Amino acid sequence: MLLTLAGGALFFPGLFALCTWALRRSQPGWSRTDCVMISTRLVSSVHAVLATGSGIVIIRSCDDVITGRHWLAREYVWFLIPYMIYDSYAMYLCEWCRTRDQNRAPSLTLRNFLSRNRLMITHHAVILFVLVPVAQLKQQHTLLYKVNGILTLATFLSCRILLFPFMYWSYGRQQGLSLLQVPFSIPFYCNVANAFLVAPQIYWFCLLCRKAVRLFDTPQAKKDG
Repeated sequence: MLLTLAGGALFFPGLFALCTWALRRSQPGWSRTDCVMISTRLVSSVHAVLATGSGIVIIRSCDDVITGRHWLAREYVWFLIPYMIYDSYAMYLCEWCRTRDQNRAPSLTLRNFLSRNRLMITHHAVILFVLVPVAQLKQQHTLLYKVNGILTLATFLSCRILLFPFMYWSYGRQQGLSLLQVPFSIPFYCNVANAFLVAPQIYWFCLLCRKAVRLFDTPQAKKDG
């Protein structure tokens, strides 16, 4: 645990510094802001690849998507903590560089930074102060874990499933069609593509619902915890 945490604390800032140094050396015509922005994106891409790879390994190694456990799922959470802290600083640094290049205020205040990036900062804070404790302390039986599960279900349903009928409704409203008329007034391949996209979302939502039922079954939830 501590080794993973320390490794992440060295890896992400070190990679950012290395990328910035390499870009400054190889691209002398680029400004400091360009190097910082691209380095930030490179580090984010590396993290995305690592997270995706970890997810694939975990999925392929667990036979049961509900009760299956893998050591990488636990360890990667600790690896994620220093990345979120680093990324918050990197966001501030990018905003500071942009502000300086645009000849606005000589310094970027913390209040201005939080105001301009409130959604991303909230995202990072939730991961650090909600996801990590829930994932590491094994408090599946607590109220916080259950509330988080309900919010996850609601968010998943709204953003990944109801998005599709909303798109059809929006198109129908623009074209003066009812919701039921829309599928017959758009190209067939659009309906096929949307069906392929929404099908796995419905499957995953069903798995989440099964997990939610287990959460609110108190004896089983305590057993899982």
